[in-house]
Amino acid sequence: MNTSTLASAVTTPKTRPPLLAGLALSGLIAAAAIAAARIGWLQAHGFSALTLAIVIGMLVGNLGYRHIAPACAPGVNFSKQNLLRLGIILYGFRLTFQDIGHVGLSGVLIDALVLCSTFGMALLLGTRVFKLDRNTAMLIGAGSSICGAAAVMATEPVLRAHPAQVTVAVATVVVFGSLAIFLYPLLYQLNLHWQFLAASPLAYGIFTGSTVHEVAQVVAAARAVSPDAANTAVIAKMVRVMMLAPFLMLLSAYVAKNAAKKSAGAGNSRSAKSSGAGRLAIPWFAFGFVAVVALNSLAALPSALVAHVNDADNVLLAMAMAALGISTHFSSIRTAGIKPLLFAACLFGWLIVGGAAINNLVLRLFA
Repeated sequence: MNTSTLASAVTTPKTRPPLLAGLALSGLIAAAAIAAARIGWLQAHGFSALTLAIVIGMLVGNLGYRHIAPACAPGVNFSKQNLLRLGIILYGFRLTFQDIGHVGLSGVLIDALVLCSTFGMALLLGTRVFKLDRNTAMLIGAGSSICGAAAVMATEPVLRAHPAQVTVAVATVVVFGSLAIFLYPLLYQLNLHWQFLAASPLAYGIFTGSTVHEVAQVVAAARAVSPDAANTAVIAKMVRVMMLAPFLMLLSAYVAKNAAKKSAGAGNSRSAKSSGAGRLAIPWFAFGFVAVVALNSLAALPSALVAHVNDADNVLLAMAMAALGISTHFSSIRTAGIKPLLFAACLFGWLIVGGAAINNLVLRLFA
C-alpha cells in the first residue's frame, strides 16, 4: 500500500460527516410538528404531526439548508430511510388482528375492494391518461388507497422513488384528505335524505374508514357525526392499514416482474442479470410490521409500554417526514405541474362515488 492510499484509509473515517447533526435537525423539526399538532384548531381539522413535519421540513430545506447540508445530509438520509422503516414496523403496535372482528367480514371485504380498485385505477389513469411517471402514479395511488402519507413513505423504498415524487404524493394526501374532513359530514346529511347507504353511524363509519386517506382525517371526518361513527371509522381504517404489508409484497413482485420484462424486451437480458434488474426487492420491514401486529394481538405487553412505544413511533415517523421535506425543493414540485393534483382529484372522486357503491353492494350482500 502506497503512502497516499494509506493516508486516505486513515483520514476517511475522520472526514466522513457524522449522523448527529442531521438527526438533530430532523428531531428538532419533528418535535416542533408534534407540538403544533396538539393545537386544537389543527387537531380539529385533521392536521397530523406527519403532515406538519413535512411542511416545516420543506420550509427549512428551501430557506437556507444548503449552507448546512454538508454536515446534515448523512443524518437526514438516515432519518429518511432507516428511521422510516423502523417507524413503519412499530406502527403495528396500533393494530391487532382482533380489530378485524369489530367490522366483520363485510368491513374487510369493503377495505380490500376499495384498495384494489383505487390502486388499479391509479395505475391505469396515472400512466395512460395523465402521462405521469410510474413512480408518481403508484405513490399517489398507494396514499389514496391505503393510509395516506404513511403508505406513500412505506412504498418509497420498494419503488426507489425520488424525494420530489414522494413529496408530490404526500401533498395530494394533504389536499384531498383535508377536503374530506369537511365534505364527508355533508355527505352524511345528504344520505339521511337520499339513503344511498344505510342511514346509520355504523355504515357512515365504515364508509369513512374505507375511503378517507389519513387516520387523523378519518377521526376528524367521523367525529363530526358521532362518537360511535368515529369508533367504527377508526377500526375500519386500521383494518385497511393492516393491508399495507401484503400490498408492499405484491407491489415488490410486480415491480420486479415489470423490470425483467422491460430488460427482456430491450434485448439486454445478459446485462440485466449482471446488474440485478428484475430482482425481487423484498420489503423486509413489512414482515416486521406483521410480526409486531401479531405480538400486539396477544396483549403480552403492558398497555402503558405500548403507549410509550406509540409515542416513540410518532417521533420516528415525524423525523422521517421532516427529512423528506428537507430533501425536497420547491422547484421540483413546480416541475411536476398540475397533473398530479388532477389525477389525485380523480382518485378522490372514485373513493367517494366508487367507495359508496362498494359499501352499498357489500353491506346489502351481508345484510
